[in-house]
Amino acid sequence: MKKIVLSLVAFSLFSCAEMQQVLDQLPQGTGILSQAEIGSGLKEALNNGITKQVSKLTATDGFFKNEAVKILLPQELQVVDKKLRQIGMSKLADEGLKVLNRAAEDAVKEATPIFVDAVKQMTFNDAKNILMGNESSATTYLQNTTSNALYAKFNPVIKNSFAKVGADKVWSNIITKYNAIPLVTKVNPDLTDYTTNKAMEGVFKMVAVEEKEIRTNLNARSSDLLKKVFALQDKK
Repeated sequence: MKKIVLSLVAFSLFSCAEMQQVLDQLPQGTGILSQAEIGSGLKEALNNGITKQVSKLTATDGFFKNEAVKILLPQELQVVDKKLRQIGMSKLADEGLKVLNRAAEDAVKEATPIFVDAVKQMTFNDAKNILMGNESSATTYLQNTTSNALYAKFNPVIKNSFAKVGADKVWSNIITKYNAIPLVTKVNPDLTDYTTNKAMEGVFKMVAVEEKEIRTNLNARSSDLLKKVFALQDKK
């Protein structure tokens, strides 16, 4: 009976044949990791991505001076930018781009609680699939589980941030001046929606940076638990 119980436990822990094969290949002394340890290791990796990388976006120039996530103008406004520069309004055009990024930097402060909640709800199957997946599986998990909540949270925050950093006034001025130019096609962009989506894009890009680092750089595994858990991935 004891053997049957142990077999059932082992089956529930490592129902994936690939995972069992990986476990068998680990060096002696590593030991079999429990569901809780594997889950905790993946949660730690995701939390590292949130605390080390996403937090960088909330600083001044966190978006604006980071080429990987810098928010550029949507295509429909690139003609606006070009026209303003042609008529000597380069300074206004530069300010318009900067305030979009400032609003995103302000809004990303709202992301952490949503991510933390998603990480807490991760199941063992989630963790197993992330661990044995590709180098962005954890990031994909966050995208799938938080995107709707992030958008709902970010959108009103971005709108408020526009007012807070002065983006609403700057862009009202830009659009008014552009639409007053003879013969141009008038524009009325939804910059709140655009900046919300770009801010979310930036957040996930930064999480992916930390995930890739932990997966590919042994020195980035800053705890014994991370070393043990990601040793499974190294052997897959």
